[in-house]
Amino acid sequence: MGLFDIFKKKEAPAAPAAPAAIDAQAGADVLCAPVSGKAIKMVDVSDPVFSGEVLGKGCAVWPEGDIVYAPVSGKVTVTMGHAVGIMSDSGIEVLVHVGVDTVNLQGKGFTGYVGQGDQVVAGQPVLKMDRAVIAEAGYKDCVVLAVSNSAEFEAVEMTVEPEASVAAGAAVVKVVRK
Repeated sequence: MGLFDIFKKKEAPAAPAAPAAIDAQAGADVLCAPVSGKAIKMVDVSDPVFSGEVLGKGCAVWPEGDIVYAPVSGKVTVTMGHAVGIMSDSGIEVLVHVGVDTVNLQGKGFTGYVGQGDQVVAGQPVLKMDRAVIAEAGYKDCVVLAVSNSAEFEAVEMTVEPEASVAAGAAVVKVVRK
């Protein structure tokens, strides 16, 4: 190393390689499970903002794994470590939010695979969660799937029975247009 090498900018570490995409049963008005696990009604999420459907209607999944997949194809509108917003190609605003109160982790325990402005396809990995970090902090790790612009539609309905086991990429929510 030469004397002036200490003044050179260090390259930022490369972004982690994302796992392979999965098959997804997405459609223009269908949202897929972002993780495999047990589907629950939104009203059963232990956070009043989600259970009260303040951020939209949808459902949640108690995860079995740690990779979170895009539930729709579209453009990433926001990434926040523990959450990803996507505007679907058909105009549905989707929020995928990992955990309850996980915003307090300030990104610790989360690895993002997408950035704001990226185009994604349903079944593409969008983030990885470290479920042990979430549990050690005393938080729940349910993955919420909310349609943020629910008021623009006739209905937002679960397509699976509550408490049913679902595979990541399986259809879990349908949007009924007015």
